[in-house]
Amino acid sequence: MATWNVGLDRPGPGLLVDAIASGDDPQVEAVLRVLARLDADVILLTAVDYDRNLVALSLLADRLVPLGRGYPHRFALRPNTGRQTGLDLDGDGRLGGPGDAQGWGQFSGQAGMAVLSRLPVDTAAVRDFSGFLWADLPGALLPEAMGDEARRVQRLSTTAHWEVPLVLPDGGRLRLLAYHATPPVFDGPEDRNGRRNHDESAFWLRLLGSELDETPPQPPFVVIGDGNLDPADGDGRRDGIRALLGHPALQDPAPKGTSGRSEPGQKGDPAQDTALYPDIGGLRVDLVLPSADLKVTASGVLWPPEGDPLIPDLTAASRHFPVWVEVEVP
Repeated sequence: MATWNVGLDRPGPGLLVDAIASGDDPQVEAVLRVLARLDADVILLTAVDYDRNLVALSLLADRLVPLGRGYPHRFALRPNTGRQTGLDLDGDGRLGGPGDAQGWGQFSGQAGMAVLSRLPVDTAAVRDFSGFLWADLPGALLPEAMGDEARRVQRLSTTAHWEVPLVLPDGGRLRLLAYHATPPVFDGPEDRNGRRNHDESAFWLRLLGSELDETPPQPPFVVIGDGNLDPADGDGRRDGIRALLGHPALQDPAPKGTSGRSEPGQKGDPAQDTALYPDIGGLRVDLVLPSADLKVTASGVLWPPEGDPLIPDLTAASRHFPVWVEVEVP
């Protein structure tokens, strides 16, 4: 299983469909070649535009078939990005802007999430936690200046929080606990994004700890997605992501790439980085954390050394690199 922030978000609805269908969009073509090399059985894509009837996702999956990588099962739900609240959340005196949505977005569905799978999805058992209110999270780090009206409507999820059960060959289930948190930056001294980023990872801690009015997931499961926070480097409130990485119900395989990079100014292991930012450097922000009962047989970050034939496609596709973990399932 793998996760990858593919950066397939466009500034308007329908533009991603056009880019995939055209066959001549350099980024899309690079993404396809990387997905073919990755060859994951299940992959969570983050930062991919959502549309009704999953047109863009289906086109992407269909174009992988000639590359020998079929994904007959595709899943996505409408994300919070671009979903308007009806309030002036960003305080600019206008309604309906990207900053007034549940999650920043120029249109509803921009930069959502999606699952491509070779295992069937038990759609009847999917749980979508994306409507969960931020104020309802035990211990929520809400900004002090957040008004009562905003507290009554502001959802916790910037993009989404899902539990997606996959049907195993023996009839059992492997549950993906998928999310994509907000970056902990691009705000002011109130640290709204930093607080929300912390709490989006803390949601899984509360769910696993039976602190919510929701049943904890039955193992085996895997927390997977883009937590948008490095546990050692960069900006942000690290307590939430560190607690998630060290939770006793989970295991952190600490996937590593083979790039051979070094970053003397950082605390974390650069081999574990999953994204490269121009002004920051490498950060570990994408995660695959299997439940403790699963046997992990291998893991890695698809970040080879310079000179590898895949490097041009990886850099053309996204600033993020795919993270994968191989497990034995019951």
